[in-house]
Amino acid sequence: MGSQLNIVTGAFGFSGRHIAQKLLSRGERVRTLTNHPHPAHDTAVEIAPLNFHDVDALSQSMRGASVLYNTYWVRFAYGDASHNVAVENTKALIRAAELAGVKRIVHISITNPSPKSISPYFSGKAEVEQAIESSSLSYAILRPAVLFGEGGILINNIAWLLRKMPLFLIPGDGRYRFQPIFVEDLAELAVNSGHREDKVILDAVGPEIYTYDDLVRLIRTDIRSRTCICHVSPSMVRAASRMLSLLVNDVVLTPDEVRELMSDVLVSSQPATGQTSLKGWLASHAQTLGTTYASELDRHYRRAVPPQRALAG
Repeated sequence: MGSQLNIVTGAFGFSGRHIAQKLLSRGERVRTLTNHPHPAHDTAVEIAPLNFHDVDALSQSMRGASVLYNTYWVRFAYGDASHNVAVENTKALIRAAELAGVKRIVHISITNPSPKSISPYFSGKAEVEQAIESSSLSYAILRPAVLFGEGGILINNIAWLLRKMPLFLIPGDGRYRFQPIFVEDLAELAVNSGHREDKVILDAVGPEIYTYDDLVRLIRTDIRSRTCICHVSPSMVRAASRMLSLLVNDVVLTPDEVRELMSDVLVSSQPATGQTSLKGWLASHAQTLGTTYASELDRHYRRAVPPQRALAG
């Protein structure tokens, strides 16, 4: 297994980076498929172009690989990217893997995907899962709810808002739940799943469940914020998110995400598959968490990727 070649989409991103590092630490080869022009990252990772419109070229880039670790997705529609496009792109990736002779795919999905969901994110994830199950590949489908760890966006930006803003708005009663998993626990689960042969679907969730209200208050306490937490209507949160998005030149929270947030779909009925406590991690990272804003557009959608920036104040 030591010389096995693995394909990791998004090996310079958040979850993909941790998966790639875990594979490298085990002495395995990693090749990433990427559109980033000049990624300044670990040279131990081999680089090949990610061109969804050329299945033959994609297949050639995966020749000799045993496992494809797929973290590719889009958080929201922006420019030419949409959830429908992401579904078709992922199907092209699956076809290319089959042509290349890849034996197994480890796919990062989402908790509680459903083809009947009104959310294009969750229905799109369900369609991709169906495509994987219908393919000739052996598979492990991992369904995380919320990821946390250094380099993550959601938890960091909640902390940033609590540091910078006088008010933090929570839609509705805030009793909808989250079951976050540490990104390194997800990477460990992914790599271990890559070395199996059975077809499996697992929720990738940590040992703790929080309501959104409790999560925000926990972060506020740990970073010693005095921001006032207010429960307001979803429409007010959507309006405030639009204004804040203009301020930071990013997409902070979409209307779909507000609805998803309140739908209680980011929690699992299965046993926990991660061990790391978010509460413990927050306590150890309280001094630096949220000191800079993490831009989704800069990281995933814009061609140039500038460093994270802090807003004055």
